[in-house]
Amino acid sequence: MSFDPRVILALLLIFPGFVYAQTGSSSLPGRPPTDAPGSIRGHVVLPNGTPLAEAVKVNLKVLRGDQAITYTDQQGQFELNNLSAGQYTVEIDADRDGRFEFASEKVLVRRGGGPTLVTIYLKEKQSEGQTRASDKTISLAMLDQKVPSAAKREFDRASRLSGEGKSLESIEALRRAIAIYPDFLIAHNDLGAQLLEQEQFEEAGVELRAAIKIDPRAFNPQLNLGIVLVRQKNFQEAREVLEKALSLEPASPAAHLYAGMAAVGINQGDRGEREFKAAHDLGGSPYAIALLDLGQLYMKRGDREMALKSFESYLRESPHAANAAQVEKLIGMLR
Repeated sequence: MSFDPRVILALLLIFPGFVYAQTGSSSLPGRPPTDAPGSIRGHVVLPNGTPLAEAVKVNLKVLRGDQAITYTDQQGQFELNNLSAGQYTVEIDADRDGRFEFASEKVLVRRGGGPTLVTIYLKEKQSEGQTRASDKTISLAMLDQKVPSAAKREFDRASRLSGEGKSLESIEALRRAIAIYPDFLIAHNDLGAQLLEQEQFEEAGVELRAAIKIDPRAFNPQLNLGIVLVRQKNFQEAREVLEKALSLEPASPAAHLYAGMAAVGINQGDRGEREFKAAHDLGGSPYAIALLDLGQLYMKRGDREMALKSFESYLRESPHAANAAQVEKLIGMLR
């Protein structure tokens, strides 16, 4: 069978959303969304709203007693994929130094509505005479005073509403939190991320730039802004923003994934190939979308063998992907 890359690329364009089927964003920018019926993306933060900079165990429980276990990354982020629609309880174990209380949050997962977002605040244990594990540990109670209680209440309300799938109400609560406390970094980031989910790219960019202005070394808003710019096809600026994100978190699979998209968008195919490979190497099967992007890149080059290999690997790792049937058609045309 003769191979004409133009025919394959035309097929790609027939299926809306095929290229970015798994490449949305949220307040948890470190991970692409799942193709499965539902997923939960969570963010574990300190009482003042800054990310927890260590790994803690996350337990997922349902009424019938089944459970899954994962761990947060070094930005306090986690993701639970392949979930059926329904009510779940997310439980966060205490950190290894025992500074915080056990935390839990009820989350409603809806089918086909994208990942459910949840932010879980840790609460510091109150114990008389307790000695801190390290002299370098900052008083979280003092840090917490920087966020007015009214702003904190609105942020908590936004997190709860998001967990219930009420995105628009959550967005309004985040706006109220920021109106009370304009320097609320995590609220700006989460608002930007939720606006991104709603494809309100201009407004999302405004909020994420505000977060970056508050703290230029905050990784999450840098990555989220990079995603916004990729979605807007502003690939040159996206590349610059994502390079900054990677300088802050070099091992972030998501940053490499979107950096690859930005590179391809400005015709830097070799750079794009490296970034896609890095995304998959670092992220594993949850980042199988990078294999799909690699396959498309190889098709543009006319490299039938490598494109076929990438698409086959993608289906092995994501056999139940929403676009599986389309990818199978591509594989059939390439063989």
